[in-house]
Amino acid sequence: MTPEPIGYAADAVDPSRPVVEGHEGADYYALMTEALHKILLEKQILAPADTDRVIAALEAPNVTWGARIVAQAWRDPSYKARLLADGSAAAREMGYTIKEAKLVVVENTARLHNVIVCTLCSCYPRSLLGQPPWWYISKNYRARTVREPRAVLAEFGVDIPAEVEVRVHDSNADMRYLVLPKAPADAADRPFEELVGLVTRNMLIGTAIPEPYSGA
Repeated sequence: MTPEPIGYAADAVDPSRPVVEGHEGADYYALMTEALHKILLEKQILAPADTDRVIAALEAPNVTWGARIVAQAWRDPSYKARLLADGSAAAREMGYTIKEAKLVVVENTARLHNVIVCTLCSCYPRSLLGQPPWWYISKNYRARTVREPRAVLAEFGVDIPAEVEVRVHDSNADMRYLVLPKAPADAADRPFEELVGLVTRNMLIGTAIPEPYSGA
């Protein structure tokens, strides 16, 4: 029987726990990964250059790529329409290839707020945004977001007025989601790079917003 890593049981679903959790079990997996890497190198199954190449590919995508897509949509209504119709194709227009699945972009409006989760595991548009935040893959976030999204968002500091619908999207093997945040009122008048700087990773997941909803 394979022993559970220390602290794994502490990640069980518990509504009383805050969304933000620790890295329970991370040390165990880091140790196992390091040991496997050394064995593969010693047996010459893997070369150091192979590792460097994979790490570089994994680390290249980042939140700025997603932010540039959002900024373009905020400034260009025709691009926004194409983005909402086919996220993968619109991302390619900006030079970004979505490799893992179809990209679906959901738009926040004055009446609708979207938030993304993967209840099964940790599906996330890694080829666009890089690695997900650690809380995104926690069982606590994955379970509670579908049951009580407003409470979870409040713990991130996002208060959604009662008149605004909250819609939860569950990522899967076929689809990755990206939130298009509601544009600032003066977005059309602001420089592109300034808009890019406004967009955070959490906004692209739906756990942050550029500006409060009216009435919030």
